[in-house]
Amino acid sequence: MQFLQILSRKPGSLEVLFQIPFCQKQFPYMCLSTSACVYSKKKRGNSYDQVDQEKYKNLVHSVISYKTSTQTPETILEEDNLLYGPPAKHTPPIKAGTRTPKNWVPLINPSKRILPVSSDSKVPMKIRLQRTKMPSVTRILQQTLSPQQVFYLERWKQKMIEELGKEGFEEYTKNLFLQGELFHSALESIFLSEETAARDQGEDDVVAGYLSSVERVLEDISEVKALESGVHHETLQYLGLVDCVAKYQGQLCVIDWKTSEKPKPFLQNTYDNPLQVAAYIGALNHDANYDFQVRCGLVVVAYKDGSPAHPHFMDPDLCSQYWNKWLLRLEEYMDKN
Repeated sequence: MQFLQILSRKPGSLEVLFQIPFCQKQFPYMCLSTSACVYSKKKRGNSYDQVDQEKYKNLVHSVISYKTSTQTPETILEEDNLLYGPPAKHTPPIKAGTRTPKNWVPLINPSKRILPVSSDSKVPMKIRLQRTKMPSVTRILQQTLSPQQVFYLERWKQKMIEELGKEGFEEYTKNLFLQGELFHSALESIFLSEETAARDQGEDDVVAGYLSSVERVLEDISEVKALESGVHHETLQYLGLVDCVAKYQGQLCVIDWKTSEKPKPFLQNTYDNPLQVAAYIGALNHDANYDFQVRCGLVVVAYKDGSPAHPHFMDPDLCSQYWNKWLLRLEEYMDKN
């Protein structure tokens, strides 16, 4: 039995179903039936019923009673106290970097007399470092390493000993020190106009890669004033050996040459080297042997494989920041000794 069903449905009205037979011979009549269509939605619970209305009565009243906002900082504070309670009084901890030295000495010597530059003084200064009881910059930094620095340094040392053995590690550190000395000697020869001899010597030895690495940096260096020269701070009583004092891109700098097998593209990758440069700048400015003062620094990281060196320039503001950090390390050393 087949039927054609026509369905007419309207929301909220009766549903009427007409059944029209295909075959009039078998069913000579038409049937009409009705049914009710009811739509209903499940009632949802009101989440506001669970709110403590008494607690928020004043807040709700203040919101709905005015067409324009009458809130002031005082009323906002009252509402915050009502919702979240009074603010907790908490003093943030003081970071170590924000401490100020007890005995602060300026980086630039205000009482130093600056002599006019002589046209004949083209030979870089090289003052011999006097061996006295004064501690060196290197010694002070080594004995005031933070616990975190000591941890990472010891972990690196143990890792290298596992790979190379104790004797192999000693040989490795000895070679690194020797390479640094040869690199500094080659640079000194270059600055003393012995460029050809130095580069010929460096072609076949261990410093060839380092010299290739700093070629572009050397193009920006001029007017060398000091090479491997000793400095000492007359007031703070410490000394050091400056690698180079020269102009870098027109700015007079204390330059520190560093060698590395790993890339160090950022200044923070050089660890305590910026503090070392700042210490040398302060010592030079307070050393009577030098008739000039320096306000900038430069850390140059050269690579053994000849990759372009990373020059990290330190402007006067940055040097002042590291100078304050150096003074704190110096005070720590003096307290320990």
